[in-house]
Amino acid sequence: MKWLDMPPVWLIGFALLAWLQARFYALGLTFGGVWADFAGGLLIGGGFVLMLLALSEFRRHRTTMIPHRTPAVLIQSGIFSRTRNPVYLGDVLILTGLILRFDAVLSLPLIPVFVWVLERRFILPEEDRMRRTFRMDWARYERKARRWV
Repeated sequence: MKWLDMPPVWLIGFALLAWLQARFYALGLTFGGVWADFAGGLLIGGGFVLMLLALSEFRRHRTTMIPHRTPAVLIQSGIFSRTRNPVYLGDVLILTGLILRFDAVLSLPLIPVFVWVLERRFILPEEDRMRRTFRMDWARYERKARRWV
């Protein structure tokens, strides 16, 4: 059951809620067509780019990117010099893009709820493990790079 408590599973669940809302409870609300599809595509693409950049750093440093595990190395280079959580930021961008693409206006409140879930379930416990493992290096990194953007 631990595989269920992974960010991609949460992302799929939230995206499914947005799709269901757009499909069965749209109430005639719309973002306005082509521009929303374009912006949604950009956000989805940007989310995947962030994830790929993070994955390349994980591979380069030969450490795990699996949540609930402590990495062997504190990565501070590449995309991690800009944000401490590029994968989670990518998840949020993808969800936002999907909401735009689905034309799920009433699902916009899902975005801050999703951010809250990511922070409580994954980010805060990960940061606590990193703080205990890397101590001073983590303290310097935490001051240098922001949690989101």
